[in-house]
Amino acid sequence: MLTVLVVLPTVVAALLLLVPRGAPRRVFLGAWVTTAAAELALTVAVWTGFRASGGMQYETRARWIPSAGVGYHVGVDGLSLPLVTVTCVLFLACSFYALRENRRVREFTALFLFLQTTCLGLFVALDLILFFVFFDLSIVAMYFIIAGWGHKGAARAALKFFLYTFIGSLALLLGFIGLYLAADPHTFDILELTRANPVAGRSVHGALVLLAIGVGLAVKTPTVPFHTWLPPAHTDAPAAGSAILAGVLLKMGTYGFLRIAMPILPEAWRRYALVLVVIGVVSVLYGALVALAQTDFKRMVAYTSVNHMGYIVLAVGAAAAVGTGEEARQLAITGAVFQMVSHGLLTGALFLLSGVLYERGRTYDMAAYSGVAGPAPVFAALTGIAAFASLGLPGFSGFIAEFQILAGSLGPQPVATGLALLGILITAALFLRALQQILLGPLRLPALAPGTARPFTDMRPHENAAIVPLLALGIVLGLAPRFVLDLIEPASRSILELLAR
Repeated sequence: MLTVLVVLPTVVAALLLLVPRGAPRRVFLGAWVTTAAAELALTVAVWTGFRASGGMQYETRARWIPSAGVGYHVGVDGLSLPLVTVTCVLFLACSFYALRENRRVREFTALFLFLQTTCLGLFVALDLILFFVFFDLSIVAMYFIIAGWGHKGAARAALKFFLYTFIGSLALLLGFIGLYLAADPHTFDILELTRANPVAGRSVHGALVLLAIGVGLAVKTPTVPFHTWLPPAHTDAPAAGSAILAGVLLKMGTYGFLRIAMPILPEAWRRYALVLVVIGVVSVLYGALVALAQTDFKRMVAYTSVNHMGYIVLAVGAAAAVGTGEEARQLAITGAVFQMVSHGLLTGALFLLSGVLYERGRTYDMAAYSGVAGPAPVFAALTGIAAFASLGLPGFSGFIAEFQILAGSLGPQPVATGLALLGILITAALFLRALQQILLGPLRLPALAPGTARPFTDMRPHENAAIVPLLALGIVLGLAPRFVLDLIEPASRSILELLAR
């Protein structure tokens, strides 16, 4: 079933490319919506048959390059299934949001369908080379989406995104080869490498491998100082591309820490975890402070992603403090995974709302707007909900995630956790400032031409269909998170057991 889940979008994309470009655009957009809905239905079927304490499930193995120790091996557990689900939810939301797209629609839909395959493939991959293939292909698909459908200057932003993340992927590949050479027998299989602990007792080899893998994943996350590709890529990408970039692609880095670095390199991870903690705190504070200084709404949201990813890095670093309370460390890992899900939903919604803002006013400059709540009360309400949810207000998924991360990190790393708390205050300030500037006060809209104002219409049906479910899920997870936590917690315990070796 997982193979069908991964391959189906690319099969549909290939079929769409055989349809003449002049066909009605509803053919392509309808196929995208239908495929995205089918993918979500398949994920629900996987979730229904999944046993929370059953470890890795739905495994499929096939020979691929046996002479090099490479195989096709996929499966899901409590770490990957929530991310597979949020991926399918976000791609379905973006398919609704794009229903009014009219620029090269055939290629646009095909690229997003292919991108969905790469994202799902990475989260279910249990072979390092298979992981790397999907990791690299996601870069290619997103490059063309940014360059082909982004705003003015998007080509430069897309090139910077590609070069940064491709260099990171090369570092990642070097780390994978280091693990392969250390294993006896040689293999790229993640589960076999986890059982073998191939660099145990080899401190220099383990440090070099962790450095290579850590840099590759840190670029993708991104953490400070590897974050500089993110703001221009987000600002110049189309809204749907930004939603997927923030909601899914950034999670590839943090997921890699939990799936690969921590369980396969436990000794090196424990030794250098403090470096991760420092990087996490710096990312939290730097991301929040720079976001506070922005006048561009979309760029502000982009920097809050650096802030939110910093909390995850802090949590996975703090979880390595073997000897402190195990329950607290498990809470940190559980919170890190829950934050990935929460951030995907809430920041995805914020980027789609930024697209609504740009579609009405052709600018993200917050100073160009005022009093928008008057002509667009639904837009104002949704933006307010998304902002308050993102800053971690109780009742939303962001609060559950950040509470777990901070509570779990406080015992192992009290100073770092105390500093990270400041990030919440700064995030609250920047979102409240943005809401006050855009939504309140006398009505002011960007000029479409000298002496004329562009009317600011309220939310359209396809925009509501994309954004409302994301925010509704953020509320559901904030009020009743147990059904997701029941999935994550057994996997978190397994990671701690592996980390203690």
